[in-house]
Amino acid sequence: MEKKDIYNFCKEIFPINRSITGKGVRDTLKIIQREIPNLTIHNIPTGERCFDWTIPKEWNVVDAYIVTPDGKKICKFNNNNLHLMGYSVPVNLIVELEDLEKHLHSLPNLPDAIPYITSYYHENWGFCISHNERKLLKKGKYKVFIDSALTKGHLTYGELLIEGDTKEEIFFSTYVCHPSMGNNETSGPAVTTYLAKYIQSMLSPRYSYRIVFIPETIGSIAYISKNLEKMKKNIIAGFNVTCVGDNNNYSYMPSRNGKTLSDKVAKHVLKKKVKKFNEYSFLERGSDERQYCYPGVDLPVCSVMRTKYAEYKEYHTSLDDLNFISIDGLNGAYEIHIAIIKALENNYTYVNAILCEPQLGKRGMYPNISTKSSKATVQTMMNFLTYCDGSLDLISIAELIDTPVFDLYNLAYKLANKKIIKRM
Repeated sequence: MEKKDIYNFCKEIFPINRSITGKGVRDTLKIIQREIPNLTIHNIPTGERCFDWTIPKEWNVVDAYIVTPDGKKICKFNNNNLHLMGYSVPVNLIVELEDLEKHLHSLPNLPDAIPYITSYYHENWGFCISHNERKLLKKGKYKVFIDSALTKGHLTYGELLIEGDTKEEIFFSTYVCHPSMGNNETSGPAVTTYLAKYIQSMLSPRYSYRIVFIPETIGSIAYISKNLEKMKKNIIAGFNVTCVGDNNNYSYMPSRNGKTLSDKVAKHVLKKKVKKFNEYSFLERGSDERQYCYPGVDLPVCSVMRTKYAEYKEYHTSLDDLNFISIDGLNGAYEIHIAIIKALENNYTYVNAILCEPQLGKRGMYPNISTKSSKATVQTMMNFLTYCDGSLDLISIAELIDTPVFDLYNLAYKLANKKIIKRM
């Protein structure tokens, strides 16, 4: 993988008008499928019940704009798809400014930004406009034109199952329903696509990997409704991949339980890989962890992000663009998730094969000459052996002895190879 690959992928899918259904989702999934040919694309028809929800009509847009009294065309959808409120019904009207204002959305505190607004489950129409441009609107008659369609169609999502040596699964979920915003949410599908490519390149992965590209909320609910039994049976750790593109501090959103294997590995990797990160309460949730962790579903899903959704001023506006995300930000999040995958793949439980401390020197595991640096290495090894009692996995031991788990992979391999410890 080249350093710019994930960012270039973001640039490719950024302009697409995505929503919870429609052509934009399918177009995005086709691009992802180009990179991951084994991705399976599924369709759920309009009207199908998924627990308490119903798959909505499919929404597609050809064009939308407003014409001012002096003939100027503004809020042009084909210039920036954020100008049109998501799921706007078709409209071809002449209205006075007073009536138009009821359907305009702007942000006085971010006067140059176009907000991202939707009305998925209540038929309506609207336009989003920068507040500075809105203040220039003069009284008079405005032509409002929206060439959209709400029809019976499908909710579309992508799924990839990479089989490993066991049926136990690591789960990754990201969403493909947000239009033309960088951190939330061009970054999630882009990073997840490259994570999938990495996992597919692994030789004989220990675990199987379930990866889904879905619309937020309705997509996760629909997916859970169709797959809950096998998800609860097989998934041992899961991660909701969102807001992974900017170059600010990392963020961690726990599962509802807060003490799952996912939580343990996420916090450990963050503590050992980055200088600091923001840890949130599940009470501050706001993405698909809401569904995966809902009572009765109870999947072990947490999130490792850059700047968390709703915690940056550019969130859900046109200011969350390709300049807000970066090559380093995307690659950093990718590498953190790779470190999590490696930690899980190496997270075995070991037990000592010898009573009392082993004679390490005769096995070539103890330095002939003791120095300050060798003492630290020996101390780590002896601390590790002290907790190899068959009850603790590698991540737990790493936490107990305050050592990065990735520093123990090779040590555990050598000790097992010398028959000093054995894998449970």
